[in-house]
Amino acid sequence: MTTKDQPLHILLVEDDEVDALAIRRALRKLAANVVLSVAEDGLTALQMMRGSKTYGRIESPYIVLLDWKLPRMHGGEFLRELRADPALRSTMVFVMSTSDAAEDRRLAYEFNVAGYFLKGGIKDGFTTAIATLLQFCELVELPEQDHKRTSRLSA
Repeated sequence: MTTKDQPLHILLVEDDEVDALAIRRALRKLAANVVLSVAEDGLTALQMMRGSKTYGRIESPYIVLLDWKLPRMHGGEFLRELRADPALRSTMVFVMSTSDAAEDRRLAYEFNVAGYFLKGGIKDGFTTAIATLLQFCELVELPEQDHKRTSRLSA
């Protein structure tokens, strides 16, 4: 749960600059207490979650907004890697995709995503979807990521 003192950290994994800009606008419009980080692909997102010299580490608690069709590592590959990492497997992930393929949705839910949104079905330029997501995050207790376990795994 976020408070006025503790912002929600959102990692947006999105390669489309227009969609990323629309989400930034929605957050500004909602005056959300959010720190937004953007990764253009799944590999970069994992580096940001695990911490690296290039990207540092995203502060916990955070959620991931994941585009499905990404370069270098698509959404399914990202989720497979994320769920295999003991320190990151409890991360809350929402997929936002242009893909209406039943196979993509099935795979996403097999990897325990919290929701799968079709970008084409999101009205009001993401504002309604982001507002709903923020309300949801105010009501639930988000898991803390155990970065110490990741450090031991990397050593």
